[in-house]
Amino acid sequence: VMFCRLLSVVGRQRTSPGWQNWSSAGSSTSAAEARSVALPTEAQVVICGGGIMGTSVAYHLSKMGWKDIVLLEQGRLAAGSTRFCAGILSTARHLTIEQKMADYSNKLYHQLEQETGIQTGYTRTGSVFLAQTQDRLISLKRINSRLNVIGIPSEIISPKKVAELHHLLNVHDLVGAMHVPEDAVVSSADVALALASAASQNGVQIYDRTSVLHVMVKKGQVTGVETDKGQIECQYFVNCAGQWAYELGLSNEEPVSIPLHACEHFYLLTRPLETPLQSSTPTIVDADGRIYIRNWQGGILSGGFEKNPKPIFTEGKNQLEIQNLQEDWDHFEPLLSSLLRRMPELESLEIMKLVNCPETFTPDMRCIMGESPAVQGYFVLAGMNSAGLSFGGGAGKYLAEWMVHGYPSENVWELDLKRFGALQSSRTFLRHRVMEVMPLMYDLKVPRWDFQTGRQLRTSPLYDRLDAQGARWMEKHGFERPKYFVPPDKDLLALEQSKTFYKPDWFDIVESEVKCCKEAVCVIDMSSFTKFEITSTGDQALEVLQYLFSNDLDVPVGHIVHTGMLNEVGGYENDCSIARLSKRSFFMISPTDQQVHCWAWLKKHMPKDSNLLLEDVTWKYTALNLIGPRAVDVLSELSYAPMTPDHFPSLFCKEMSVGYANGIRVMSMTHTGEPGFMLYIPIEYALHVYNEVMSVGQKYGIRNAGYYALRSLRIEKFFAFWGQDINNLTTPLECGRESRVKLEKGMDFIGRDALLQQKQNGVYKRFTMFILDDHDTDLDLWPWWGEPIYRNGQYVGKTTSSAYSYSLERHVCLGFVHNFSEDTGEEQVVTADFINRGEYEIDIAGYRFQAKAKLYPVASLFTHKRRKDDMELSDLHGK
Repeated sequence: VMFCRLLSVVGRQRTSPGWQNWSSAGSSTSAAEARSVALPTEAQVVICGGGIMGTSVAYHLSKMGWKDIVLLEQGRLAAGSTRFCAGILSTARHLTIEQKMADYSNKLYHQLEQETGIQTGYTRTGSVFLAQTQDRLISLKRINSRLNVIGIPSEIISPKKVAELHHLLNVHDLVGAMHVPEDAVVSSADVALALASAASQNGVQIYDRTSVLHVMVKKGQVTGVETDKGQIECQYFVNCAGQWAYELGLSNEEPVSIPLHACEHFYLLTRPLETPLQSSTPTIVDADGRIYIRNWQGGILSGGFEKNPKPIFTEGKNQLEIQNLQEDWDHFEPLLSSLLRRMPELESLEIMKLVNCPETFTPDMRCIMGESPAVQGYFVLAGMNSAGLSFGGGAGKYLAEWMVHGYPSENVWELDLKRFGALQSSRTFLRHRVMEVMPLMYDLKVPRWDFQTGRQLRTSPLYDRLDAQGARWMEKHGFERPKYFVPPDKDLLALEQSKTFYKPDWFDIVESEVKCCKEAVCVIDMSSFTKFEITSTGDQALEVLQYLFSNDLDVPVGHIVHTGMLNEVGGYENDCSIARLSKRSFFMISPTDQQVHCWAWLKKHMPKDSNLLLEDVTWKYTALNLIGPRAVDVLSELSYAPMTPDHFPSLFCKEMSVGYANGIRVMSMTHTGEPGFMLYIPIEYALHVYNEVMSVGQKYGIRNAGYYALRSLRIEKFFAFWGQDINNLTTPLECGRESRVKLEKGMDFIGRDALLQQKQNGVYKRFTMFILDDHDTDLDLWPWWGEPIYRNGQYVGKTTSSAYSYSLERHVCLGFVHNFSEDTGEEQVVTADFINRGEYEIDIAGYRFQAKAKLYPVASLFTHKRRKDDMELSDLHGK
């Protein structure tokens, strides 16, 4: 039987002046003709990749007024992964930024046929996400709450309703489902061709059968590309090469690390049913069964994400176009069994083909976009984790905004290439990680889960000592960090396997660690923090840092300054602490995942001055955080130096001896608001200092603690963390940090003009603390992050982080409150009075809990220990 290709390719040649040598299956140009087409010698932008990503970037750049663009495709347009895509557009995602990208894609594809005249097969079918367990249903309810508040219709439905929407489904084992009625199916190849056609009409030149060999770089800047048909000089290069993006990145004169890896992905196609399925039949996602099902020409298209995926092309094997890989029915059998359990009537249906095509996956299941930290003008959009169609429109838009304006209209840090370092580019690491990632696509992800592969890559010198004492580990930027320490009498296995949306099994362990931080002394290994040193021969270091940072760094030697590194719109590119070590030397401490991003930002904005030295010293120092009122006693005894506030004031840094070790940088800060000290220890002394601290600390009740205790302490003290609470679209004025900005000192710094304007006009969002009132910690679902916030019944924002406060004996959530006009929906100024006068609720998976709001800074809530019942939370006083 002649197999009708799943996705039609437009079969006629385009005649637009900008359209060069676009051949499709129906009208193939000879190789000789292809070679005869001369490439332009220069362009503003060269895009590599003619799939849905490359054509989307070209489309959006041309819409934004950039016309001098060349798109190159090594084979034929839309003939790679895009051609074999299952064609399902789904907006139900865990991350808000992914929901927004998919929603934009949906709207774009819906009108693309009208705009271009090219049929894309867009059909609004809706999607139904099935739940076989209560935990899966809770996960869907959390997504449902977030979809509703950004304007995407969705609802939680009963199994009976599922059967009404799709009469062939077996629903006896379901506990519920989520229905997203505006999801769609579409021919992804035709979407790519329509985007390419529109871009061509706008002046973009498109050449297929043209391979990019490497990108030319001079002084850290893109200067052009070398192709098999000659060179093109350019200012910007965009790598949309799909599964070959990794190879292409490494082929440059200055390699660009793009961590992704391909796996085989299978789906089957059937003949039409006896009564063919209607084109409007909803797509089914049965994540517990690991499968998806959609209508295809009256029959079924069904694939999934198996537990034992098959990675491919680890050695870098290249194919111009992805030919259909080998069928593997034995491998597909578990998914087929799952399909037949869900749709028993398919037992007798004839299967036409098992399609096997590669999909690319990334180490953290999020796509990769943004500018390379190593090469200016080198942009990337790849690694779609089998969601290329859903993200294509939105991702192309955000990347085009990034290139044209310098930043996208939304915070995309979670997708930024700079969240990765070179450490994630090992082929072995990528192969092993994607074998874990692909099954995770449909695994139930409860809060605080951790990857199991690619671990113990970056470790503190104390790792083995802490591990032997019961440390349970989490990973950040490849660095192992302790979550908490399991006491010897606890059941380790049960604790590790406990995964829940409710009160976790580590609750009591973290409580004892927090109590020790408040009453005695704890040690937390915080070696993963990013640490830079900036030095100069003259005053250049101070002059440059005063311009790059928002707080005044001209402080006496030994003082520590909390400051932001802002962008032109006043948003936080980084939030850090800087200690002045000498007149001409500064020590900068930043979040763990800032290592690549912060380095790239500083390098980009610092003058190329040989008298100025920026050094990454993250690996040189082990960092120990001594938290608690007895920390002063431990250090005094170990250093024979007075450590009281009179001799060692708050936010002070001094090099000292601790035990036998010299050159320990001791800082009077803990990142929690609790008393104590940070010790930055040269790594060769780390074990000695740790052992001495633990030995001397015994009489003061010392114990190890982890990041979960730190999180509880910092959230109850209303401390915002970069990457969780604040980002590049958050300004100091929006989170009560005006005191950390030198606005009144007459000194220029990046973002100053934007902050002065904001100060005059007012802020449109405010960082707020919420203390849950009617929430039962033992019985109710816990808040984690991303929960909608309601004020007087109206949606006003989302939580950014949350933790249980063992001092208040209540849950505390942090988040931003907006003021949306009830008439127009437009944002209005948010005043302290607006915050104060509201009645608040936090939505946790569809259940709303009352909450009291606080603005930063708050009066102390912890004057003495009080029970819930008689605790009066102080009145709100905010700037």
